[in-house]
Amino acid sequence: MSESAEISPASPASPASPASPPGRHVSVVIVGAGFAGLGTAIRLLQEGHRDLLILEQADEVGGTWRDNTYPGCACDVPSRLYSFSFAPNPEWSRRYAPQREIEQYLRRCVARYGLRPYLRLGCALEGAVWDAERQRWELRTGQGTLTAGSLVMAQGPLSEPAVPSLPGMDDFAGEAFHSARWRHDLDLSDKRVGVIGTGASAIQFVPHLRRTARQVTVFQRTPPWIMPRHDRPVPEWRRRLFRLAPPAQRLARGWEYAVREAGLPALLGNRTMAAMGRKEALAHLHRQVADPVLRAKLTPDYALGCKRVLMSDDYYPALGAPNVDVVTERIARIEKNAVLTAPGTASGSASPTAADGLAHPVDVLIFGTGFRVTDTGYSQLLVGADGRTLHDVWQGSPQAYLGTTVAGFPNLFLMAGPNTGIGHTSLIYMIESQIDYLLDSLRFMRERRIGAMDVRADAQLAYNAGLQRRMAGTVWAAGGCAGWYQDRHGRITAIWPEPTWRFRRRTRSFDPERYTLTAARGGPPGTAPDRPTVRTAG
Repeated sequence: MSESAEISPASPASPASPASPPGRHVSVVIVGAGFAGLGTAIRLLQEGHRDLLILEQADEVGGTWRDNTYPGCACDVPSRLYSFSFAPNPEWSRRYAPQREIEQYLRRCVARYGLRPYLRLGCALEGAVWDAERQRWELRTGQGTLTAGSLVMAQGPLSEPAVPSLPGMDDFAGEAFHSARWRHDLDLSDKRVGVIGTGASAIQFVPHLRRTARQVTVFQRTPPWIMPRHDRPVPEWRRRLFRLAPPAQRLARGWEYAVREAGLPALLGNRTMAAMGRKEALAHLHRQVADPVLRAKLTPDYALGCKRVLMSDDYYPALGAPNVDVVTERIARIEKNAVLTAPGTASGSASPTAADGLAHPVDVLIFGTGFRVTDTGYSQLLVGADGRTLHDVWQGSPQAYLGTTVAGFPNLFLMAGPNTGIGHTSLIYMIESQIDYLLDSLRFMRERRIGAMDVRADAQLAYNAGLQRRMAGTVWAAGGCAGWYQDRHGRITAIWPEPTWRFRRRTRSFDPERYTLTAARGGPPGTAPDRPTVRTAG
């Protein structure tokens, strides 16, 4: 299909189906088919919205659970919490669900709720421009063009791999890849593998590399805090109970949520609870690492929770294996068959290093370096009312109102946007809260014949100023570390600094007094007649 071709909102078998194309305009376009995008589409359908489309650049749904297939990939949130509240899954096999099961769960949701006719797979968004006169988004995709009354960006925060720019990388003669693009075709059994990064992905795949590769060298910049995982199979009797008595599963889910929320004060500044968590993590380290030199390398020098707290029962033992080395010196450059580290630059070690700058031979490099969370690529694709891209507006510091709407970008909704991340429970809870807000916004627009809604700049500014004030005493701001929770200006723009139920309460209903509302000007088929008046609510 040529770039100038029109993209049909759906291609159902019968013109009478609910997704029959109304032309080249779609009321709601969703970008991304992971938890956020699929959840939004399901709830829209449940509310009676049929004029919608989901754009997904990959060939299948699943988001991060489609892309991350590295050995050992699993969720670090208890599976009781890791599903849509409206679609509980009684079949999780383990306390922490493995990647394959989560991907299959999302595919079952697509089938159960009839989403296939609304999906456009292999269709990447290449640009979106707000047309104020027509009150719609002009979209350019890999399969043509279309317009949208409302645009929902639902790629999620873990969709774009972050790969550091290292000197000499172009000279490397071996294979190199990010963990989210795992090379299953490579036989690592006779390879010397270098792992750069020690985050949530690396602590899952390193134990598997230890068993398959000839030699593993882990290049660690900052040691993570690690808690015991205590993963275990879900007994058949419990799965049967959840199948036969759904209220029992809802009760278990509620209990799990309450337990996770109860631990939040440790991250918000409660010193007693933080000390208890630190003691547990250090005890776990001491139980599993007997070598004092290695233990010193693995002991963090910042507060527990400042970076994401990880959970593993087999990462520490893997690092103590004979074929695994942990290198804490800074990487100076990549050479043809080695990683060269700088002398005297060890980080995260509790004792002085004797390293003198060494070349560490490697045949394969694997980046476990996480994702672009505060520097999302999609921000460069969106052009708002004043002609600037979202990237230009944010200038490296993402801000939104309720993590969902952005001043100057009417009828745009961000799922899992700025300051909606959480370090202690399930992100799905936050996403479902945002979906409620989106639905109520669309309901208000329809009932009041509104063609465009744009959050006021002063309302957004006040909201984010309040967030940063509440952030001041938390471990993310005062814990002595730098990580992906912070943007490049040092502001904490990834994390929600309060109990998640407070976010749910704030997003329960649309608050028009914080928006500039413009009446519909005729609009697409099915919208109310135009009333060309503009008012600033409040």
